[in-house]
Parts: sequence; C-alpha cells; structure tokens
Amino acid sequence: MTQIHYRTVSINGLEVFYREAGPPGAPTILLLHGFPTSSHMYRDLMPRLADRYHLVAPDYPGFGYSACPGVAEFTYTFDHLTDVIAAFTDHLRLDRYVLYLQDFGGPVGFRLAARRPARVRALLVQNANAYEAGMSTEIQDWLLALSRERTPAGRAKAVPVFELPYTKRQYLEGVADPSLVSPDAWEHAQWGMDRPGNKDIQYELHADYASNFARYAEWHSYFRQHQPATLVMWGAGDFVFGVPGARAYQQDLGNCELHILEGAAHFALETHAPEIAALIGEFLDRRLRAP
Repeated sequence: MTQIHYRTVSINGLEVFYREAGPPGAPTILLLHGFPTSSHMYRDLMPRLADRYHLVAPDYPGFGYSACPGVAEFTYTFDHLTDVIAAFTDHLRLDRYVLYLQDFGGPVGFRLAARRPARVRALLVQNANAYEAGMSTEIQDWLLALSRERTPAGRAKAVPVFELPYTKRQYLEGVADPSLVSPDAWEHAQWGMDRPGNKDIQYELHADYASNFARYAEWHSYFRQHQPATLVMWGAGDFVFGVPGARAYQQDLGNCELHILEGAAHFALETHAPEIAALIGEFLDRRLRAP
C-alpha cells in the first residue's frame, strides 16, 4: 500500500510543509496547488501515481500547514512565492521534475519554469490560466481594479471571496454531481483562510494577481522556445477559468494534448481523480520515454 509522508523543512527561515510519496529515484512530479486550498487538494491523486512516480506537494507560505507570517513580515506576491518554491526544490535537490499546475499553481509554476527551463520535463496543466482568453473580462477588470485600489473600499470588495459561500461555490459550481465532492475539501480550505491574519494574506495575493497578466507574453515565449510536453486537463464547468483558456495552450505548444473533462469544474480532482491519474500515467509513460 502506498504511503504518503508529511514533512516540514525550513526554507529561508520559513517552515514549509509538504506531502511526499513514491520512490525517490522515480521521475518527480512537483504538484503546485491553487487558491484557497493547499497540498490537501492532491490527497486523492498522489496514491494513484506513487507506484511509479516520486510526488512532492508543498504548501506555499500562508497556506495549509506551512508558516503564515503576517503581511508586515513577508511580502505576499507571486514572485516571492516562486522564490520560496525555487529554494524548496533546491533544498530537496529536485533537479528535474514534471510540473502539475492548478489555479495559483499556474503563476507560481510558469514563473519557475521560465526561470529554470532545463529542469522541467513536462507540464500538467489543470485549470491553470496563462491566456487572456481563459478569464472573463469581468474577473480581469475586478483583479486590475483590486491591484490599483488598495484602500479600505477596495479591500471590502474582496472580502466575500474569502468567505465560506464563495469557497463552496469554487468547489461545487459547474460540477455535474456535487455529491461526489467531499465537504472536507471546502472546510479545510476555509479553515486556512479563517486563521488570524490569513485574509490579509489572501487580499495581498489577489491584489497582486494582475501582475500575472503582464507575464503572459514571457510565458508564451517560454512555451514557444522550449516546447515542453504538455498535458492540459480542464474541468469544463469552471466558472473562474473558462475552456477557451484550455484551448489557448495549443497556440504556442506543439506538444500539447488537451482533455476537456465533462462534469468536472475548477477543482477537477475532487470528482475526476481516477480519470486524471490515468491521463497523467499514460501521458508521462509515453512522453518521458521519448528521446
């Protein structure tokens, strides 16, 4: 039976929690989580792949069981989260890895890939956006306004995004059979945000999210230049990142395989973990053997 190990390491003075499974000598998959969750989102996927891959899933600072320094102590930007994850991979001596990217994992993972392209063996993209086509104009405008309006009024507009009704919506809206989604998922995510000071952290990251739009051209250049083998798996019912964003990867990546998961939504692993595991296994077994 596959065992998952729960570990903590000190990275740049911060305690970073991570889940690890599989043989250390096997190809590594670095799993980067989304908002508002943590490595907890990979709890059903990791056992399904750990017989043949080495899986490592860290929690970013401010998420899950990693340290949550206050906003006066730590600069919560996507650049800084990437700095921590880069140092984390160095500490664990992860010199080559496949990247699994979901939601916030996209901005962190694409920054990491663009910085260190030689380390990336393949990309597994699951509802992680890198194109204007993947996000509605309404949400883009809201994020841009949030980045400009760092005032009590601007902050007040963001507050509902960090409360339980919206958290549940991210897990349930667009799912064909909501009874497949465990309440543990949204309760665990909300527990993280309800800790003292954590909503300040989430506000800072959302106010920084618009910085990702300016990086799209850089990431597209990385795609075109390095052509990493890419598997895109996308919950069709995602109200945050639409299906056009999934198809957009094929513009720049000749090695892109696309699967639209009907009945799944933003957190597709909650309902489609067996299917996603099978897609990953088939894809990597084929692609990692390729010269």
